[in-house]
Amino acid sequence: MFRFRRRRAAEETAAEPVDVPAEAAARAEVFWQRWDDLLPELASALGDSEPQRVENLVADMVASVHPNLTFAIEHGEKAVYALVLSGQADPELRPYTDAWIAAAPQQDTLWEYHDSVPPVPDPTEVTVNLRGEKYPLGEVRVAAQVDEAEGVVDVAVYHPGFGALEDKARQALTFLPLDATLGERLAADRLGRVETAEREPEGAIGLLELRELVRDLDRTTTQEP
Repeated sequence: MFRFRRRRAAEETAAEPVDVPAEAAARAEVFWQRWDDLLPELASALGDSEPQRVENLVADMVASVHPNLTFAIEHGEKAVYALVLSGQADPELRPYTDAWIAAAPQQDTLWEYHDSVPPVPDPTEVTVNLRGEKYPLGEVRVAAQVDEAEGVVDVAVYHPGFGALEDKARQALTFLPLDATLGERLAADRLGRVETAEREPEGAIGLLELRELVRDLDRTTTQEP
């Protein structure tokens, strides 16, 4: 019955155009009402190191915002915990994550909220495990070319461990440092062409320099009339 009702809803949506921002805002409001009710039980489960007690409840709440969203509960940057929703850079999901974060409660010492996977504080201190081997992201070098007209940065990523990796793993080690450095949202908005470099490019920079370059471009582009 539940699946049938969802199919009927999809058919009705196709027949009658939906005001997506209004729908997203209404779903977000319901989410945060349910979140407020769940907080005591959630705090108890996390305090007991048993997040599985409420995992399905949170998953259902996130699906009610949009079924294609993913989520994670992690250690926060400034708060104890962070609730992270991700649309995985799908532009059709952006209105839902935008509405969700706009309606979020004030962050406090216990909880902070993110509408996309945030960057790690220092990506050069991260080590990625692939195929049983360790690859320090501090060894990543990036050739970056700014396309001011398009407001994006084209990059070629190099790691000295690329030579020992198959194509799929090499591709993973190309994109993981970028997401860790910029976060999901900024990487999706401001990276243009992404390539894997077989040798270290001339004039390449480190990940922290790349972060500053892309953030500067984002500030400049966002401020333009």
